[in-house]
Parts: sequence; C-alpha cells; structure tokens
Amino acid sequence: MEDGSSCSSTVAGPPPASFLQRTLERLSSTQCLKVNPEEAAPVAVMTLQRYLSEKTEGLEQPDSYNYDVTVTDGVWQAKCLVHRTLNGLVHSNVLRTGGEIDITQCSYVYDERILGHGYICVEKLRCGAKRSALLSHVKDPGSLPTLVRRGMEWSMTLQSDAPLQVSRKHYLSLWNNDDPEGDIWTSGCPSSDTVLDVSKITLLCSLESCFRMTWKPLPLLVKIIHKSKLRYYGKFGLKIDYPYQAYFEVADQSGTMSLVLWNELCPKFYQSLSVGHVLYIQNYTLKQSYSKRSHPQMDHHRMKSFNSVEICLNHHNPISSITIVSPKSVLPQWGLPDVSYKFTPRSELENVMHDSACDVIGLVTFVGRVERVKNKGNAGPEKYWTYRWIHAVDGTSDLPFVLELFSSSQPEVFSSICPMTYLVCTQMRVRHVAGSLPYLTSSFETETFITGYHKGQPYVSDTGVKRFIQWTKTLKDNVVLQKTAIGGHYCYPRPPQELEDSINQAPLVAAADLKKELETLHYREHKKVAIQGQITAVRYIKRPKFTESRGTGEKEVRDVSTDACEHAVSDAHKHPSTAEQTSAASSTSASPEKISASGRKRRIQTRKATQSSLNQDSSSSKRRLKDTEERKEQEEGEERDSEEAQAVEDRQQLQNQDSDVMSWESSSWLKRRQEVSEHLVQGGVYRDSVSRRFTLEEKNVLLQQINLQPTRWTAEGNTDTITPVVCPGYYQVTILGINKQIAVDAAYLPVVSSDDPRAVGLPQDPHGNTMLSCLASGFFCPLGGSNSESTLPEPEEVLATATELEDKHVVCVLDLCHLGGDEMEVLINKVYRVTEVSLK
Repeated sequence: MEDGSSCSSTVAGPPPASFLQRTLERLSSTQCLKVNPEEAAPVAVMTLQRYLSEKTEGLEQPDSYNYDVTVTDGVWQAKCLVHRTLNGLVHSNVLRTGGEIDITQCSYVYDERILGHGYICVEKLRCGAKRSALLSHVKDPGSLPTLVRRGMEWSMTLQSDAPLQVSRKHYLSLWNNDDPEGDIWTSGCPSSDTVLDVSKITLLCSLESCFRMTWKPLPLLVKIIHKSKLRYYGKFGLKIDYPYQAYFEVADQSGTMSLVLWNELCPKFYQSLSVGHVLYIQNYTLKQSYSKRSHPQMDHHRMKSFNSVEICLNHHNPISSITIVSPKSVLPQWGLPDVSYKFTPRSELENVMHDSACDVIGLVTFVGRVERVKNKGNAGPEKYWTYRWIHAVDGTSDLPFVLELFSSSQPEVFSSICPMTYLVCTQMRVRHVAGSLPYLTSSFETETFITGYHKGQPYVSDTGVKRFIQWTKTLKDNVVLQKTAIGGHYCYPRPPQELEDSINQAPLVAAADLKKELETLHYREHKKVAIQGQITAVRYIKRPKFTESRGTGEKEVRDVSTDACEHAVSDAHKHPSTAEQTSAASSTSASPEKISASGRKRRIQTRKATQSSLNQDSSSSKRRLKDTEERKEQEEGEERDSEEAQAVEDRQQLQNQDSDVMSWESSSWLKRRQEVSEHLVQGGVYRDSVSRRFTLEEKNVLLQQINLQPTRWTAEGNTDTITPVVCPGYYQVTILGINKQIAVDAAYLPVVSSDDPRAVGLPQDPHGNTMLSCLASGFFCPLGGSNSESTLPEPEEVLATATELEDKHVVCVLDLCHLGGDEMEVLINKVYRVTEVSLK
C-alpha cells in the first residue's frame, strides 16, 4: 500500500489501485463526492441485501427497508449502503446482482453510536449492462479483498453477515420475509447420544392443568409431527433483535400440543428441527394459545389435541434447553407415536371436501416462474408472499395435480423444483372453484421435498409413496420430457363464467387508476384487475422476436440521485430510451409532441413489447434503430426530441411495410384516438411470458430464469445459452376506457394446444372461434396436442370477425406482472360482454 493511503486490505499484499480505492481515498477529504464522467468507472453488483430500516422521528418514512450493496471493480470489493431514495431501483429489479452500475455520487457515513464504524453511502448512480463484464473474470467472489477505511478495520467484523446500520442484527431474504437468510441460520445441529434421565418427565396431558400455577416444569420428551414456516414479526420501534417465531406440533403417548420457538432460538434451531425428530426439552414456559393462528389438520393421527396452552421456548427468562435425541437412542418403551400422513391420489381429489388438508406426491411436469403477491392483511411493514404454480402427475389419473405453492421457509427446495423431479407436499389445502378443476394451495404448515431431500423422511414408508415409486419405474424419461414445460405466464383458476363472481376476485378499477396500478407494481408482483370499456383495435403480431437484453453490450443509462428521486426512482418503465419512445409512438400513431420530455413523465411505455410488435426484419430498420440508440448516448435535450420525431416517421413507414402485422380497427377509433388524454402503451409478449420445453441440459439456466433475482451473484449459469422461445404469434388489443379518456394496450396470448400448461382446467365448451368468443374463452377450439390433426383458424379469419366488437361494452380481466426492469406484462385473461349481465 502506498504511503498515506486511507485504505487497508484484509489479505496479504495490496492489489493495484482501483476505482473503489481512489473513491475511498477522496472521501477522506470531502463529505460528499461527485464523480465526474471521465473519472467514473463501472463496478459490478455482487450482493444485494435487505433489512428492516430504522424509523427516524420527524421524517417521513419512504420505505420499510434498507439495502446494502456489495460491489467490485475487479480488484477490490466494498460493501455500501444504498440511499433510501434509490430503493425503487431495487423494487423494479433495475439495480440487481450481476449487473453493472456507475457510482456518480457518494458520501462516507460514520456511525455516531459506535467507535470505528463507517461505510460508503451510494447516493447517485447509473445502471448499465444487466450482466457485467467485470464478473466474467471472477470465479470466487469471496477471494476478492474487501476495501475498508484505515482505522475502521473493526467495521469488517460488523459487516461480515450483518447490516451496515448496526441497529439491525440480521438480513432478511431479498424478496420475502418467510425464508431464512444468512449465516446466522444454523443447520444440521447434531443429535445427542447423551444418556437421558427420562424417569422424571411430564406428559403433555398434564400441562393444561399446570397452566397459571407456580411450579418448576419437569422435562418433556416429545416427537415433532408437524413444522410450520417461519413468521417474521419485525416492525418499527420493536426492540427485539431477532423477531421470529416458528410453530411445531409435538406429541407423546398422551396427545399433541403446539410448541413455539421464539426469537434468537429460531436462527439457532429452526433449520435443525425436522418432522420425526425426538426432543428432550427443559426450562420451558406455558402460555395461553393464540386463538387466531392456523393449525394443521391432524385427524388422521387419531390422537387427542391439547389446544388451550402452548409450550414456549425462549433464549432467556428462562434459557430453554433443547436436545435432539439420536434416532438410535430412542426407545420403544417411551411410547412416542409414529408420524402419520394422508396421501391423496389425484383420482380421488374431486371427492375431497373444500379446505380439507391432504398430502400429495407426484412427478413434476410443469413449473411456473416465481411471482409475488402483496400480503394485504399484514399489520407490520409491507411484505410480499412468493409463490409458483406446479403440475405434478401420480399415475392414477390423466389429469395432474395443480399446485399453488407458496414459500415455506425452505428456499433451497423452493428454488430447485423443476420438471422430472419427485415432489412431496404436506398439509396442502383443497380448493374447489366452479368451472375449474380442483387445485391445491399451501397452508402455513406446508412442507415441500424434492429429489435429493427425501432420504430419512418419515413418509418414505407410506403405502401411497411406495405405490407412486412403483409407477415411476414404468416410465421412460424421453417420453415424459416431451410433456414437460417450464416458465411463462400462468394463472389459475380461470375467471368464472359470471361477471359478478369475477369482480369479487378481480377488482373493477377505473382506467385512470390502472396507470397507478402499473406504476406501483414491484418486481415479479402479480395483480389481477378488471376495467370496463370498448375494444377499439386488434393487431396480430406474427412470430414475435424476444430481445435478449442480458448481454454485456447493452448500456442502459439511468442517472439516479437523491434530488431527482421522483423522476428516477419510480418504476424503470417511466424512463424509456429513444428507441422505446419512437417505437411506442409508431404503434399508437402519436404525434412527435407527445414524445417530449414532459410527455415521457406522463406515459408508461415498454421497449421490448413495442419493438417485438413491430417485428422489423429488414436491414434498413436495424440501421435506423442502431442510429437512434447512438444518438441517444451522444445528445441531450431538444436535439434528442427532434431526432425522436424523425424516427417516428421512419417507423411509421416501416410499420406500413410490415407483412407480419394484421389488424382491425373500429370505425370510430381514428377520431377517438386523437381525443384520448393518455394511451398506456404496453402490449407485447416477453420472453418470460411464454413457457418452453424443459431439457435436462438447460436445467440450471432455466431455473435461473424462472426464479427470482438472487441475493448473491454466482458464476454458474449463462442465459445466453438458453434455447430461444418459440411463439407463433399473439394479439395486441387496444381497450378504450368507458369514459373514452384513457386507452391501454394489452396482449392476448390464446391457448392453441392441449400441450400448453394453461390448457389444464379450461372449460372445453365449443365456440365459434370469433375474436370475441376467443377473448371470452381464452382458447381456440378444438384444442389438439402436438400430434393432433385438428386445424385452427388462421389469424386473418379471426380478425375478420372482429367487427362484432364494434361499440361493445365489455369488461376485460387483466393480469399484471412486473417482470423486472422495463418489462411490464399486461395480458388479457378474459373478456365479458356487459349486455349479457343482469346488473344489480
């Protein structure tokens, strides 16, 4: 290290000077550093970590969480705090692991409550390529030396696996609050072979009578028969370092009772305690059971349940003692019951009552992408649940199990579910919905296991499991693989036939409110809404091209500062590039004035949707697009606007020459289009919207694509090697709001084959394959498989029937999902004719 340097390394031998090192040195002489463009250098994002923020008195709380980001310039790595005004870039997955950013403004923050602790706060940045070229040379991220200010070496201890703001002791999972995150979560706690004195124990049946009495509790000897997922109850002002709890149902020879693991004991024991484990418990307390919590259904155990009190294990007052008894030390004379299951074959699912619990085992044939839904009933800081849809077959029926699987505090299992694996789900709840096949959804007590996690589980000896294994031995992998799929848009069950029932599931929103719905969506958040109006235009986009934007060549310039958070921290789709603006303008025949800087603040636009809808194949169009992108990087202000206007004219000419686009417009749309105050341009179908065939060779990259953006970057996986999505085409539908002030473009991707995962559970009532009947049903009929000889109507034939849409008052159910960055998926799920509804 050179003399006078303000940096120190955690490894022997200093690496050469770097951008991060120079930045830290300059921060020693200034409170806030603004990095000039010629001084800036890209850094790669290696980790992105979330934790509950502190509530600052007198200040508005813009977000419930803070984020720490670890970046590298290829020489050093540094852990920095993301300024709260930049949190929107995380919410939209613009700031993401593996990506590249330019830090253009930062400061150094000292923690005034602790000696020797400080950190860099990133206040302004530009987001670049979605996959940084710097990381292509990093094989082991942990080998990079960590940059720390001289005299602040103690910060390294604090930063190892804890937030930079030391009032918080642990990180949360990046996208939900259910999954354990970080090294504090101990796993594989060894069982004990210690000889136990079981002569002085108490039975569960005795505990209810001891409640509220002054007594010294005798030890318990119990077996775990159910395990719930974690519950995080952290909130502002709560002075608990590890606000977690987890429920277990335990049993002895007298019956069952709930056991609650509290706070610090959750990171220490939760991952080590499994169903079937025998526990020797000392120093516990009793309290009255929480009446509003859910309980697993355990009728099949045929044991008495003691529900008035629950056993509480705490880190203090008193310090509870938990011993996991080695299986070889468990004696038959203890009388502990066997763990019992209730496996239901698919052939009997229709006969199981609504909301009943059952266990299932199946061979996975379809895995959907992971999505998130907001937990509206949560009283604490806003949080999301993560879930995915799965199909699994068990050989007892031609129909699969349709599973809505939520995260169950088993992130390794949840993220590894893929076709061709054996899946076990316990304590699933049956859902019967009119017009659809029954499906299963997770409960708070659901656990999931896949191939590689079955060994040693109590269910392996169940007769239903043994029958399933025998059936799988008759299968051939290559045959099953032909029936698999992964990823893409999937929503179940279908909206009901009656509009009144649908509105209960998908709230009816004003067209003006739809813009807010789109702007406030977070990454992979799914929402279903309905709007009423008229369909004024339909375009068929043949053979859409899905732009792969994960390469290092793409440079998305977004300059985000604390002073301009209103413009830059909102969802990324509010800041389209020149190509976005011109492409969106041509698809709506907008005037050049609508693409001004003020217009960009008002309109929601999506680049890839509109580019794919134009489907430009000619070399001249590619040259124009390239020239436009180059001008965007070189010029600003009014010059950019004039170039955009010229590009609009070019693209309008190209659109007229595009033979792959067929369209219909209502007779009144030409006039009304000039009168609408806003046209929300979304439309297209993205790569992540379409499911694809699963292959074992592409397993890792396919899983990477359909899972959420990871907290930590790894060198594994390369999405450039993935087989391109094949989509024959889709319909882009323009919906004019009922008050004719706002229009929105949505994509309609009909089911055209029984091989499509979305075909499961569709009502197979025949219809005339008109534009309206297809929008109402969601599919063309008759549906045939890959080997079917059935002939579906051509798009020209369908569009020829679109005249029946003229002046029709309809309600459109829309599926909204933020796919990350500027990709906002808006798909039509179902269309209702209001004239057929008896309005009350």
